Amino acid sequence: MSAGTFSHAVELRTIASPALWSITVAVLVLLLLLDLLLTRRQREERIRDAVGWSVFYLLLPVIFGVYLWLDFGGGTAVEFFTGFVVEKSLSVDNLFVFMLLLSAFAVPSALARRVLLYGIVGALVLRVIFIALGAAALQSGTWAFLLFGAILIVTAGKILKDVLAGSEQEVDISSMRTVRLVRRFMPVTEDYRGSRLLVREKGRLALTPLALAAVAILATDIVFAVDSVPAVYGVTEDPFLVFATNAFALLGLRALYFVLQGVLTKLRHLNHGLSVILAFIGVKLILHWGHGVWPQLPEIPTLASLGVIVFVLVTVTITSLMANRRDRLRAVAAGAGRPEPVPEPAKD
Repeated sequence: MSAGTFSHAVELRTIASPALWSITVAVLVLLLLLDLLLTRRQREERIRDAVGWSVFYLLLPVIFGVYLWLDFGGGTAVEFFTGFVVEKSLSVDNLFVFMLLLSAFAVPSALARRVLLYGIVGALVLRVIFIALGAAALQSGTWAFLLFGAILIVTAGKILKDVLAGSEQEVDISSMRTVRLVRRFMPVTEDYRGSRLLVREKGRLALTPLALAAVAILATDIVFAVDSVPAVYGVTEDPFLVFATNAFALLGLRALYFVLQGVLTKLRHLNHGLSVILAFIGVKLILHWGHGVWPQLPEIPTLASLGVIVFVLVTVTITSLMANRRDRLRAVAAGAGRPEPVPEPAKD
């Protein structure tokens, strides 16, 4: 077989006209500006407000998906919803890491909203860069499907290995290269200075701990972008849909963080599910490449992928709840089995 048999350029087709791109980006910028205005006031996030905004940001992709269904057909809408479910499930894992970072940097709860917004904006910018790189890779040859599939399978294996080893996710600020690099070139104040990232102290410009926290979150965004963009390209080859799924999944993260703050640690099997989902999409990408070389190889339909992803997420949620309930019952039983302390005799 010739080399061209194994890899040929992929013609990336998109449903988006320049007008649709412009409208989507304009709405995205407006929503980010609205979020920026909301986070200007330094106050703790009220759970009622967080729930309201979370519902709003979940309704947006539903409305957008219905629009895609009516204008471009059910296949396009299914691709969008599948990509959105994948990105949303991965973004919940993002939130857990963000929670660890906010705790490690001792970010005041009144400033947590602003740091999360910086993280979301950084994630969106990085996603755009990686989406463009992914599109360029696909246009250069179908070998990109193999590369994306390998990245996802290796990532899935690493996640599963960490889970089975029982290693808990934790953050050591002193070992983060980005933080050490920033400290090397810029002084950092000892305390927070409101929402300011840069201050003048003793005649010199200095960063605040808030800036360090934002840098650390941006560094983790790079790692997540490496996984999430190939995962969505495993669902659709349309760069616009890849961008839209990432944007909709990231927009509501700030509010969702405060809604799920007490729930994130209880989803103990989430990483099990994410490893299965990433491995499944990795295999789907490799089969897609193989089908172009050997047409007798099967491909996994997008609708079937959506079913598998939803099934995995529902399963790990149920098993997490069952495991938490079992641990509570064991704790109650252990407490009931302890002998009651004998009171000391009263002294005269």
